[in-house]
Amino acid sequence: MMFQNINKPLFVIAILFCLSPWGSSPVALLLGIVLAWTAGNPFKKQSAKATHYLLQASVVGLGFGMNAGSALKAGSEGILFAVCSIAGTLLLGYALGKVFKTDRKTSYLIASGTAICGGSAIAAVSPVIKAEEKQISVALGVVFILNSAALFLFPAIGHLLGLSQQQFGLWSAIAIHDTSSVVGAAGSYGTKALEVATTVKLARALWIIPVAFLSAMAFKTKDAKVKIPYFIGLFVLAMLANTYFPVVQLAAPYIVTSAKAGLTLTLFLIGSSLSREVLLAVGVKPFVQGVLLWVAISVAALLAVISFG
Repeated sequence: MMFQNINKPLFVIAILFCLSPWGSSPVALLLGIVLAWTAGNPFKKQSAKATHYLLQASVVGLGFGMNAGSALKAGSEGILFAVCSIAGTLLLGYALGKVFKTDRKTSYLIASGTAICGGSAIAAVSPVIKAEEKQISVALGVVFILNSAALFLFPAIGHLLGLSQQQFGLWSAIAIHDTSSVVGAAGSYGTKALEVATTVKLARALWIIPVAFLSAMAFKTKDAKVKIPYFIGLFVLAMLANTYFPVVQLAAPYIVTSAKAGLTLTLFLIGSSLSREVLLAVGVKPFVQGVLLWVAISVAALLAVISFG
């Protein structure tokens, strides 16, 4: 490969660009994808681990820019949408899996990732149902591809339809898979949209716990261990600190700025993982199933938000 000798310097330069004033969530994601398809990611293993912790740290940091009262209101308004959409997505995912005759565990992982919070849900559910590496890779590939599309499509659709900040934040939290793309899309739409989207999405992420337990029952898995997303608790503590402690409010703008930079870098790392190999490993049937499921939940959520939001 012509970039083989310079892929590491290119990767570092790309990271510095993403952290510069010219970097943004969509640009970072696109830059990561371009590098994955040309020079390749020379730090694949390190990137996967860094993405996990960097996303969590960035989300906690965003909590320092939010007010607990308004966030609680936004979260409570999204509870009904969350319950209905999660149940509906899991049921539709099961039905589509039967129609396409997709591998049962792969189908379930795609549905879980679409219903709750993308890669985090897949990572939590996969050990519970004892999914194999190939099944996990396919499900993650589908989710990451659609996440990338959502980051570009959702803000454009939101502006085209004239959605309010509240409506867009709620819609993106329900219909976009991963927290990273939800925050990226909502952040580009506006401050209020970011607050609503982040709060609703993290409240939605807590459904990993009951869904994981139900998954163990459905797949009759013994000795299943459920991973609890503890960073959500830290996000809540950050909001409370920003709301009730004036000294924290002085440092909050700097923490939030750092968190947004961390999120931009997270999206770059996610983009750099979308290589040709990842796309080819997905397969046609799982991808079509994932697309149909995503379109269905996106359209249903949009209609609900416009009607009741």
